[in-house]
Amino acid sequence: MKINPAHYRVTGRKPLRLKHWPTAGRPLYRSEKHYHRLLARDIGELSELQRLLYASNRHAVLLIFQSMDAAGKDGAIGHVLTGINPQGCEVHSFKHPSAEELEHDFLWRSTCRLPARGRIGVFNRSYYEEVLIVRVHPEILAAQGLPEGLADKNTIWSGRYRSIVDLEKHLHRNGTQVIKFFLHLSKPEQRRRFLARIDEPEKNWKFSQADLTERRFWNHYRHAYEACLRATSTEAAPWHVVPADDKLNARLIVSRIVIETLQALPLQYPRLDRKRRREFAAIRRELNDE
Repeated sequence: MKINPAHYRVTGRKPLRLKHWPTAGRPLYRSEKHYHRLLARDIGELSELQRLLYASNRHAVLLIFQSMDAAGKDGAIGHVLTGINPQGCEVHSFKHPSAEELEHDFLWRSTCRLPARGRIGVFNRSYYEEVLIVRVHPEILAAQGLPEGLADKNTIWSGRYRSIVDLEKHLHRNGTQVIKFFLHLSKPEQRRRFLARIDEPEKNWKFSQADLTERRFWNHYRHAYEACLRATSTEAAPWHVVPADDKLNARLIVSRIVIETLQALPLQYPRLDRKRRREFAAIRRELNDE
């Protein structure tokens, strides 16, 4: 079954309701063995494209992963990018901001970690937390020390959306391709995964009381995501809503979207000019004469 990235892309400015977007779909694999074969194919293809991206040194790629807890961000990143040369890839996870980060604007700590040309950067959560968890928990906003009047709940979110869209347009104009994934998990599946983290000792470390606390805000997060996805999905940096109840399916979808985005970039290996060809010829003669 061929994956069409357009099926998962958020387009238009119409009201977006996540309840109308599936959290599960028809499996893209016939068996677990078939899944591993498909993923291995994608990993090999992605590795070649990453090598070309690194060699051409003209573009950068930024992958952004957002989701509810237990949707599989870590697994998607780990499995899809497992074949990437570590020299050409950087992964950053954004947790509670430090005291230093709180002294800057909300985009500062993430813009410091943007990928250089020739590299793939991965944000496991990102500056989008500033219009998601901060919106759900306004007490976090109060701790950010904004000038009086700038934290008005009626204007701050639209202003932050504009800042994010402007940043991503700026990145696009300067050669950074932004690919954004929202791993769309159902509430019953999150419950099942939370119970697995409690029941399976090797998964205990993944679960905390805070996860259960945030689950109580499920509807608040859903509304925050709906507003965010609608306001910040652009042609230059579209959001992809990936059904995440089936982790294996989600990884295959993510891998194909990344591959097809890279294939669309004008990448090529550097061409040798006349001077470099003469240098190579001289080096070849020296090596042959040893």
